[in-house]
Amino acid sequence: MNIDVTPLRFPAVGTLPLEIVERKGVGHPDTICDALVETISSELSRFYVERFGTVLHHNVDKALLCAGSAVPAFGGGEVIEPIEIYLAGRAVSEFGGTRIPVEEIAVESSRKWLRQHLSHLDPERHVRLLPRLRSTSPDLASLFLRGQEAGQWLANDTSFGVGFAPLDDLERIVLAVERALNSRDAKVAYPHIGEDVKVMGARSGDSIALTVACAFVGRHVASLDDYHTKRQLVQGLALETARAITGLPLDIAVNAADQLSPGSVYLTVTGLSAEAGDDGQVGRGNRVNGLITPYRPMSLEAAAGKNPVAHVGKLYNVMASRVADAVVREASQVREAYCYLLSRIGSPIVEPQVFELAVRLDDGRAPDAPLTQRICEAAREEFLKINTLWREAIKGTLQVW
Repeated sequence: MNIDVTPLRFPAVGTLPLEIVERKGVGHPDTICDALVETISSELSRFYVERFGTVLHHNVDKALLCAGSAVPAFGGGEVIEPIEIYLAGRAVSEFGGTRIPVEEIAVESSRKWLRQHLSHLDPERHVRLLPRLRSTSPDLASLFLRGQEAGQWLANDTSFGVGFAPLDDLERIVLAVERALNSRDAKVAYPHIGEDVKVMGARSGDSIALTVACAFVGRHVASLDDYHTKRQLVQGLALETARAITGLPLDIAVNAADQLSPGSVYLTVTGLSAEAGDDGQVGRGNRVNGLITPYRPMSLEAAAGKNPVAHVGKLYNVMASRVADAVVREASQVREAYCYLLSRIGSPIVEPQVFELAVRLDDGRAPDAPLTQRICEAAREEFLKINTLWREAIKGTLQVW
């Protein structure tokens, strides 16, 4: 495995005059799509392993959420047309004479996820799931089986993955604020906060501005005055969370489009814009590190829903982030690392065409030979864990959004 170690030639993003970072929370329509297809992949993988001793080919990485129709109101409201979610992809549906209930698994696992993560949504009444999962193409199935027979998974696509470490302050703030607003403690203390939370962060010089979009649940908001009082509580929680990370000046706006009239505030029945206002699609949201970072290199690959043993669109993006993190952690002189991985379809996943680590040292110099060796050792050790990522996927602990 050849690893190229190069010096970073551009300034650290955190030192640039401007920076933008975004996170779409668990209830955002795009995130819902990512979460559902990843859950389906996890459940399919578990079924395959339990029945056949191995993960079989599947890529269930396509989903489209079409918003429903709702009439929100202070103290209540009603969903009048359900959300429609199309689940599409390819999966082995018959193996060794055994039928595999692919679409049944997709629907049941999706309803389970919706029930567990979206507290104000009734998956039976408020959502219509429309599975469109077809059989795997013969060529990809053949390639998949070849890897199994050889004892080495072969890349089923030519694709690249990128990752970086560590997160800078703005990235950490945006991630932390969304997680705080969607935490279990916040839902207990502030039941009016729905799961559809989006945080957009902008840093201009040494000042940070956060724009938070937070769906409020009508049954927990008594009036327009109560809405504005509770919006201030959301702003306070966001400020407290951000202040724990930075001492820079902070400006936080919550539901910035609100007007002083009942019909012009972000009020919902289910805590989701998907009930009426916004559609969603796999791959339009967070990257595998949980963020959208236009000032950093990113892959447009939709990692969610791809099989966890051979699809490099998932594996290389996850591993690029982990490798970069391992290098920063294990090589103390490395202040920042970027990892770039490129596969070739049909080649072993542990033999990337390109494996580059671009690093920034404390003193700004290029790494010498001993440090380069240490960087490569840390990167190689971490990267070879790629063969065990499927175990995390089956457990549902592999985070890709």
